[in-house]
Amino acid sequence: MGQGYGQFCPLAKAAEVLCERWTILLVRELTAGSRRFNDLRRGLPLMSPSLLSRRLKQLTEAGVVCPREETDGSHHYALTRAGRELQPLVERMAVWGHRWVGSQLEDEDLDVGLLMWDIRRGVDPTRFPEQRTVIQIRFDDAPEGYGDWWLVAEAGETDLCMEDPGHEVDLLIESSLAALTAVWLCRATLAGARRRGELRILGDTDLRRRLPEWLCGSPLARMGEASIRDDPVAG
Repeated sequence: MGQGYGQFCPLAKAAEVLCERWTILLVRELTAGSRRFNDLRRGLPLMSPSLLSRRLKQLTEAGVVCPREETDGSHHYALTRAGRELQPLVERMAVWGHRWVGSQLEDEDLDVGLLMWDIRRGVDPTRFPEQRTVIQIRFDDAPEGYGDWWLVAEAGETDLCMEDPGHEVDLLIESSLAALTAVWLCRATLAGARRRGELRILGDTDLRRRLPEWLCGSPLARMGEASIRDDPVAG
């Protein structure tokens, strides 16, 4: 870790562990269920591999993370009891950010890869039939090579593909990156984005009806919206 604060205050000691650049976002990824190094990288695409390794080592030394080796020789990272106790802190920080600064998104905050990775792990696949459902998402303003994505929901699981998986597409969503990001962050609804012409949904009528229940928003954003509903004046 970097230079400490030189204070005995428990908050200062916690900040020495958690407040270095990227650390709290790494804890966010771990509390969201990411375990393997490459999965952590997908959730933190602008974090260099060397820095990610260094932060994982620091959290291990602090007793927050425990590296584990699997039978095939690969490694994953599990939160210790101390790490799991950070989940309410991550959630409360996210709620605060959603209520007070979350609407101030700049163009540089938009990341199509991070958005699709977060959607993949945050959707509710149980809202679709048990049989395979394929949702293609097409962005009209994504960088070259990142315009088309496929989500395959089947038997309560969802997979993310950057290349056509070769299955018939059941739903096609055409959107700008900003519009779908706003929907995922609960700053807009699918219906509202469609009315404004920012987003189109094509495909099976029944699946289109179920889509808002499946694409229900980031879990952390939903917590933020719930806090605003509970206290609309403060929101």
